Amino acid sequence: MNLQSPMIIVNFKTYLESTGKKALELAKQAERASKETGACIVVAPQFVDLAKIAQTIEIPVFAQHIDPIKPGSSTGHILVESVKDAGAVGTIINHSERQLKLSDIDALIALTKEKGLTACVCANNPSVSAAIAAMHPNITSIEPPELIGSGISVSRAKPEIVTDTVKLVHKIAPEMTLLCGAGISTSEDVANALKLGTSGVLVASGIVKAKDPYKVLCSFAEVAAK
Repeated sequence: MNLQSPMIIVNFKTYLESTGKKALELAKQAERASKETGACIVVAPQFVDLAKIAQTIEIPVFAQHIDPIKPGSSTGHILVESVKDAGAVGTIINHSERQLKLSDIDALIALTKEKGLTACVCANNPSVSAAIAAMHPNITSIEPPELIGSGISVSRAKPEIVTDTVKLVHKIAPEMTLLCGAGISTSEDVANALKLGTSGVLVASGIVKAKDPYKVLCSFAEVAAK
């Protein structure tokens, strides 16, 4: 599947609104919004819903996490081969709710490259973003954890974090796709993120917990598709 910028990645997290049958319905709404606007929309459902969603929709599906393990005796961990076999084309790595050591992030980026998956690595500040950029994942997303789920976007509350990250990351890896997350809840937030030099957004509750997720998705997508 083709991943292009600008992009919108919708992290389903573990909200009840994005679990089971509701997860599949939300994924279908994202697919519809993508097809109607021409915007690149990616969904990242929970692991138990991943295969079902990937087999049903035609937009890219990411895993929410993978572990730096090899096949074998790692009970309870997430194997990169399993998410690829389930239909994922990429994965989120180092989300603030699932943080990892830099050595593990480096190992996971290498695993994704080996298996042909797209790596979207999250960072909480510009300096961590720069360290991750040196590992050359496909995508880096800047997300100050204090703004996640707040409804106050980083592009509005702390635009300097975004601009500083853009400068640092692109100095190290000019080809890097850079996303903006944390508190993204309106189309204006998406527009601001793009104006600050990013290539899209990583969003969760702003879509998942919206009264009309499809309507919000379309408003985001229309901005990203311009």
